Amino acid sequence: MTALKNYQMYIDGQWVDAEDGDSFTSVNPATGEEWARIPAATAADVDRAVNAAHRAFTSGPWSTMLPTERGALLRNLAELMKKHSEMLGRTETVDTGKLFTETRWQAAYLSNYYHYYAGLADKVHGATLPIDKPNMWAMTVREPLGVVAAVVPWNSQLFLVAVKIAPALAAGNTVVLKASEHASAAMLEFGKVFEEAGFPPGVINIVTGTGDPCGAALTSHPLVDRISFTGGLNAAQQIIRNSAENFAEVSLELGGKSPMVIFDDVDIENAVNGILLSIFSATGQSCVAGSRLLIQDSMYDQLIEKVAARAAQIRIGDPLDDNSQMGPLATLGQLERIEETVANAIENGATLVHGGKVPDHTDKGWYYEPTIVSCPSQNLRIVREEMFGPVVSALKFSDEEEAVALANDSRFGLAAGVFTRDIGRALRVTKAIRAGIVWVNTYRVVSPMAPFGGFKDSGHGRESGLDAIYDYTRAKTVWLNTSPDPIDDPFRMQ
Repeated sequence: MTALKNYQMYIDGQWVDAEDGDSFTSVNPATGEEWARIPAATAADVDRAVNAAHRAFTSGPWSTMLPTERGALLRNLAELMKKHSEMLGRTETVDTGKLFTETRWQAAYLSNYYHYYAGLADKVHGATLPIDKPNMWAMTVREPLGVVAAVVPWNSQLFLVAVKIAPALAAGNTVVLKASEHASAAMLEFGKVFEEAGFPPGVINIVTGTGDPCGAALTSHPLVDRISFTGGLNAAQQIIRNSAENFAEVSLELGGKSPMVIFDDVDIENAVNGILLSIFSATGQSCVAGSRLLIQDSMYDQLIEKVAARAAQIRIGDPLDDNSQMGPLATLGQLERIEETVANAIENGATLVHGGKVPDHTDKGWYYEPTIVSCPSQNLRIVREEMFGPVVSALKFSDEEEAVALANDSRFGLAAGVFTRDIGRALRVTKAIRAGIVWVNTYRVVSPMAPFGGFKDSGHGRESGLDAIYDYTRAKTVWLNTSPDPIDDPFRMQ
């Protein structure tokens, strides 16, 4: 058996083990074998990390660094992301099962996010105010919040780190990152890249461990000023309760059950490609996965047949192999939950169109076939619950009104796809769908310039885009009396 790779946490510019020496192992989902040992942070470790971030913010060199200097460091980080994209991508693939062809590309592309916010670092500004008082001059200035707790899940963790820390650092905050206990290695490798970029100690700290004690200690810590969380509903509810201890600002990017609305006037090849992209890329392990397929009834059978034929051709295999088109699920628990939910759907009247089982050619790892389930209604669990796997539930609709009603009939509202050649219909449906992101005739396109976030139970707050950097600041109002005369005696009545 191959020896486990030992990782350490990054706190106050030092690589350290957990205070009590405790650790846990990470499993390669492509093989089912343990491959790395990760520190299990205690509450004391978290306290050390938060205090390091607080010192860096209040009295360290970061506190006096000019915005242009912060931007220069972010540009260093951006270039190093490209330089180390192969290493970062490979680590993320081994730890999560995500295709190496995607992880190495994404690690390099994230350079654009750091460059974007590096350029914004010295462009955050306040305003002068037209005040209704004589001899008074007033202005606002934007100041960083302080210590940011950034909590990310295992999927797309390098991307989710970038959309949190790039605006936070550009605005002048310091950060404590908490990695998912299901896959921490890529974030710890990122810590080495961050250190190489030349940031002062304490500006970024990376802790690893479970929700309790690590996550709870971080999100309730009295020195934390903002919490940026991406993950599931249950954890989000606990984080909101934890924030009552410190009154930290909270932003939440949660799950989704995103609809793909396909009208009968579409370019069929484009629609099929969009469906495959939305649900089977990244093995469906994406918060924006298009897991509800809504097809106009006049073309339902034709489109389902074409999607199933293409799904059958997807090459499932080792995510490190560039010939693989779909890798494993990240955890055994996901595989078991998906198997149970698909079985439940079939027992309750759904029809299995394709997939629905572990691939015949795999004898290890947590693989599952791309799966299409035709459903009689939206009342089935497979339609209502986030699956986080390569499973799409398909339903029919008759007209535009019904399509919108079905699309909105969900507790989630993160993303949606609309496929039609009718631009008027596209605009009407886009406006009517209650989701934070709507792609028309495409899917899963992201950019540092474009805000990202959800409605309803998919959370609140936005990441990426121009406004994100302002979310990591608060306004301070400054009043200046310009009169040469003393102010009036407050106790002399005129």
